[in-house]
Amino acid sequence: MSGLREVLFEFYRVGACVKVSAVDPVTLTEVQILGPASAGREALEALAVRKLKRALRTRRSVPFAS
Repeated sequence: MSGLREVLFEFYRVGACVKVSAVDPVTLTEVQILGPASAGREALEALAVRKLKRALRTRRSVPFAS
C-alpha cells in the first residue's frame, strides 16, 4: 500500500457478491467496490486500494469549491 499508511476495510456480503468499503483514516476519503465473493479477500482489497489511491489523486488535483 505505497503512499498509504493505513486503510480501513469493511466487507459486506450481498448474495454472490461482496461490497468492500475502503477508508483512508487521515483524509476520511471512502470508496466502495462490488466484486464476486469468489475473487478472494486479497484481490478485493487490492482493487479497493487502487480505487482509493485514484480518488486521493483526483481529490488533490481539484481545488476546493467555496
